[in-house]
Amino acid sequence: MQKRNYQLELDKLIRQIPEGTVPTLLLHSCCAPCSSYTLEYLSQYFSITVFYYNPNISPEEEFRKRVSELTRLISEMPLKNPVKFIEGEYIPAEFYELVKGMEDIPEGGERCFLCYRQRLEKTASLAAEMGFDYFGTTLSISPYKNAQKLGEISEELSEVYAVKALPLDLKKRGGYKRSIELSSEYSLYRQDYCGCVFSRRESEAKRARRRAEIEKE
Repeated sequence: MQKRNYQLELDKLIRQIPEGTVPTLLLHSCCAPCSSYTLEYLSQYFSITVFYYNPNISPEEEFRKRVSELTRLISEMPLKNPVKFIEGEYIPAEFYELVKGMEDIPEGGERCFLCYRQRLEKTASLAAEMGFDYFGTTLSISPYKNAQKLGEISEELSEVYAVKALPLDLKKRGGYKRSIELSSEYSLYRQDYCGCVFSRRESEAKRARRRAEIEKE
């Protein structure tokens, strides 16, 4: 199957926004660094409410730290359209139940796809309930996240919840690089793992292997 160019699709959608109107967007966010460029870019065209819903994040201290950094970023960034914030419930048991039996699947596989769907479904459901024009996620800015799968899941959910999915591949056109620049500019906390205990375990194992290789040299 040919990969879709979500950036070009977004360009077309933005060109078609009637002059003088600002569509509403419920934007799922995983963290402040991924939100930085996303907000800088999309707030030019949309009235955004950031939805921080991440039951996968572990431990709770990490969850709270990300909330703090994200709200600080929103308050400090000069954005064309004001950005609102909604904090979702933190119920990690929902995530662990969802991925039961998939604990040892490598990062980026089916366990992650289920996690995408869990967070996107909550976002789509809330967007429909609150009457937003679109929903989307900051996740596609990461080079470690599958933008095609995120788009596929989002479009499936848009049919279920009758709210439009915003086509996003935020890595395009230097988006990830810009997020690193903004993270430095705002002194944002940048975590070294996706968020869940499994990604943390994998990240720690990789660091341990690198240390062992260096010691052998």
